[in-house]
Amino acid sequence: MGDEPTFVVYSPTVNPGNAPQKREVTDVTGQYAHNIDAKGRLFIPAKLREELGATFHVTVGQDHCLSVYSDESWNLRMEKLKEMSYSQVKELRPMFANAADCEPDAQGRILIPSQLRRYAGLEKEVVVIGSFDRVEIWNAQRWAEMESQAFSSGALEAAMEAMGL
Repeated sequence: MGDEPTFVVYSPTVNPGNAPQKREVTDVTGQYAHNIDAKGRLFIPAKLREELGATFHVTVGQDHCLSVYSDESWNLRMEKLKEMSYSQVKELRPMFANAADCEPDAQGRILIPSQLRRYAGLEKEVVVIGSFDRVEIWNAQRWAEMESQAFSSGALEAAMEAMGL
């Protein structure tokens, strides 16, 4: 598939010393259409669950989607924020106030809190995408419009060219 971005997630593999190791994930990609059930549960595809680990962090994302981070990716972000002043970090209060730690149930579903569903306009049909170092959860109609605009406007090609991809 070419040069895909990489990030590190915790993987409880056993090594000769019996200590857990971190592994590189190079494939946070893909697009999956699913429905949220009446209780607010969403199935996370097995490929993405494997990359995210046993617990992941769901919070508000850019462009009114939800961002989903592995423990490792979330912790890296928290370390970066510790280096900033409180006056800088306080701008992120709504992100932290609405963050939820999620663990998939036996069927691979997570419960998305109602305030996060409202923020992203998630009612029934959603699209779950791999996006570089995170997973994003989108209102299906909003994603279709954004994807169509990116393809038809030439914005995607321009961004790829600017990044040397």
